[in-house]
Amino acid sequence: MGDCKSVISMLEGEENLIAAAQHLVQALETNKNLTNDTRKILADLGTQLSSMSKVKESKDEEGFGEIEERLNVVQDKVMNWEADQSMIWDSGPEEAYEYVKAVDEIRKLTESLESLRLSKDSEENELLRRAHDVLQTAMARLEEEFRHLLVQNRQPFEPERMSFRSNEEDVVDEGSIVSFGDDSVEEVIQRDSMSRSSEEFIIDLVQSDVIPELKCITHLMFDSNYDQECCQAFISVRKDALDDCIFILEVEKLSIEDVLKMEWSTLNTKIRRWMRAMKIFVRVYLASEKWLSDQIFGELDSVSSACFVEASKASMLLFLNFGEAIAIGPHQPEKLFRILDMYEVLADLTPDIDALYNNEIGSYVRTECQDVLRRLGDCVKATFLEFQNAVASNISSNPFAAGGIHHLTRYVMNYLRTLMDYSDSLNVALKDQDREEPPKSVSPDMSPVDDEDSTSGRFSCCFSPMALHFRSLISILECNLEDKAKLYKDDSLRHLFLMNNIHYMAEKVKGSELRTILGDDWIRKHIGKFQQLAMNYERATWSSILSLLKDEGIQHHGSNSFSKSLLKERLQNFYLAFEEVYKSQTGWLVADSQLREDLRISTSLKVIQAYRTFVGRHLNHISDKHIKYSADDLENFLLDFFEGAPRSLHNCHWK
Repeated sequence: MGDCKSVISMLEGEENLIAAAQHLVQALETNKNLTNDTRKILADLGTQLSSMSKVKESKDEEGFGEIEERLNVVQDKVMNWEADQSMIWDSGPEEAYEYVKAVDEIRKLTESLESLRLSKDSEENELLRRAHDVLQTAMARLEEEFRHLLVQNRQPFEPERMSFRSNEEDVVDEGSIVSFGDDSVEEVIQRDSMSRSSEEFIIDLVQSDVIPELKCITHLMFDSNYDQECCQAFISVRKDALDDCIFILEVEKLSIEDVLKMEWSTLNTKIRRWMRAMKIFVRVYLASEKWLSDQIFGELDSVSSACFVEASKASMLLFLNFGEAIAIGPHQPEKLFRILDMYEVLADLTPDIDALYNNEIGSYVRTECQDVLRRLGDCVKATFLEFQNAVASNISSNPFAAGGIHHLTRYVMNYLRTLMDYSDSLNVALKDQDREEPPKSVSPDMSPVDDEDSTSGRFSCCFSPMALHFRSLISILECNLEDKAKLYKDDSLRHLFLMNNIHYMAEKVKGSELRTILGDDWIRKHIGKFQQLAMNYERATWSSILSLLKDEGIQHHGSNSFSKSLLKERLQNFYLAFEEVYKSQTGWLVADSQLREDLRISTSLKVIQAYRTFVGRHLNHISDKHIKYSADDLENFLLDFFEGAPRSLHNCHWK
C-alpha cells in the first residue's frame, strides 16, 4: 500500500512537469523569428512530451486500479462480517485480528484517495465515496464491538467486601432523641463506627484481559477520526455501570423536595446510608472508574479525563444534591450530629474528589463539592445557634419533681460532650467569618475579665470558636436553671435543685473532653458554686430548727436554772420540725451517690452534734419520757434523706 501511494505521488509530480513543458513548447513555436532547425527541435520535443503524457496516463490508470482492487477486497471482507450476526470478538482472537487488519487497510486507502484532491465528478472520486462508506460501516461495527466488550466483561461490584463498610443494623439509632424531656439523652447519640480515613481500593471494573482489545479498537477509531463515537460509546456504557453501582449501594435518586418532605427517622437512615455509600463510591468505585478510563485512553490524557467526567458527573452530583438538600433543610438540634457526620465525610473526601476531577473539565464537580461543603458548614452553625435558642426558650410552668437533675441539663451536657468528637469541624463551622477583631477575653461564665484577674493567664488569650459557643450555651443553661429554680416555694428545695444541676455539669466537664474546652478554672468555679448552694440548703433547712436547741429563752431570769416546761416544749418543737423535714426531704432526690453522702455527713455533723449537746446539757432537767429519739436514731433517719421516696416518722411512739 505504501508503494502504491508513492507511485501516485510521483505520477502527480510528473503530470505537472509535462504540462508545463508542453505549454512552453507551444509558446515558443509561435515565435516567428525561430530558425528552421530550432523549429524542428521544438517539434521533436513536443512529440516526446506527448508520448510521456500518454505513459503517465497509463501509469495513473494502473495506480487507481490497484487502489480499486484493494478496496474491493476489503469491502467484501467487511460486508461479509456485516452479514454475520455474531460478535467478531466472540469468535476468537484470530477473527478479531483479521477484522482489525481489514479496517486498518480501508482507513489507509481512504487517506490515500483523500490526499489526491480528486474532482467531484471524476470516476476516482466515486472510489473515494465507496471507501468512506465501507469505513463508516466498519466504524459502526467497531463501536458495537467496543460496547459489547465493555458490557460483557464487566466485573461484579461487591461493596460488602470493602473493609470500611459498617452494617447499618450495628449503629445505635438516635431517632428517638427528639426533645429535652427524653430520658434517653444520657446515652446521647452514638457515632457510626466507620473509619474516617479508609484505604483507597482500585478494583477491576472490566476483566483485565480485554483491556488490550479495547485499546486497539480505541486507537483504530481515533485514527479514523471516529473519536467522538468511541468516547460516546464508552461514556454511555459506564454511565449505566455507575447507575448500577448506586443501586447496589442503596442510594435513591431523590429530589431536594423529596428530602425536605421526609420524616426525620427516615431521613436519618438515609443519611447514614449516604455516608457509607459516599466513601465507597469515591474511594473505590470512582477511583477504579478513573483507572479504567486511563487504561483505555491513557495515551490521550485529556480524552481520558473528559470521558471519566462525562460518565461519572451525574452520579457524583446525585450524592452532592442530597448533601445540599440536608443543608437547606430545617435547623433542628437533633439533626446536628448527622449534619456534622456528613460534613466530615465530605471534607475528608474533598482531596480525593479534587484529585479525580483535577482539570478544567472536572472543575464544575469540584466547585459543586466545595459549595455543598460550605453549605453544610453553614447549616452546622445555624443548627447550633438554633439549639442555643431552644435551650433559652425552654420554659417550665411547674417545678421539677424532687429537685433532681433536670432533663434539660442532662441533654445539654451530653449534647456538648458528644460534640467534642467533632471539635475540628466545629471550630471551622462556628468561626465567625465576618469577625476581624479577635474575640474579647471572657471568664468561664462569659463575663469579661481583665488579664490580671486570671491566675493562670489562660483567659487573657482568645478562645476557639467552639469554646466561645460552648461557654455561651452553658451560661444560657445556667440562666434557664435559675428561672426554673424560682418555681419552688421552698427555699431549701430551690438550693438543692441548683446544687444538683451545677454539680452534674461540673462532673460532666471533669470526666470528659469538655475539660479541654472549659478549663480547670471553670471546673473550680462551679465546684465552688455547688458547694455554696449546699451550704445555702443547710442554712435554709436547719438554721431555724437548730435554733430550738439553743439555751436562749429557757433560763430563769437571774439564775442558772432552766424551765422544764420550756425544755419539753423546745424538744417537742424540734421533733416536729425534724419529722416535717424528714417527711419532705426523703422525697427529694440527690442522684449522685457521693454528693448525697457528703450532704448527709455535713448535715449530720451539724444536727446530731447540736442535738447531742443540748440533750446532754439538760439531761438532769428532762425526763426520759420526753426524749423521743436518740442521737443515733436521728443519725439513722438522716440516711433516708434524698432518696426520692417520701417517708413519715409519725408512726413512732413516745418512750
